[in-house]
Amino acid sequence: MPDATPHPGALSDLEKNRALLDWLRRQVGQIERRVRELEIQEAQERERRGRARAEMSWKIQPQRSSSTALLHRGGCATYPDRVGLISREDAMVALAEPDIEPCGVCRPDTGLQG
Repeated sequence: MPDATPHPGALSDLEKNRALLDWLRRQVGQIERRVRELEIQEAQERERRGRARAEMSWKIQPQRSSSTALLHRGGCATYPDRVGLISREDAMVALAEPDIEPCGVCRPDTGLQG
């Protein structure tokens, strides 16, 4: 028959559960940190894909009263708007228009040759 008296140095149920609670809290903290890391990685990957898509596209900076419209590469920083990216074919058509000029910084016309 097992001895019902606790052994010297044995933990009570309360102490065991407190220890378990502390361990679980540490585990939750580690998991929360990992989730935050993964969320950051996912956001960085979305941004990278967006930049890659922009680099494979073109965009048109609308004409201002004193200037002509400009064709830019999708990732050109001189006109950072990424809304309204256009395809290579559309960029070729736009560049053929007399009132649209290529940006002198990103040189989008070089990406449209060949």
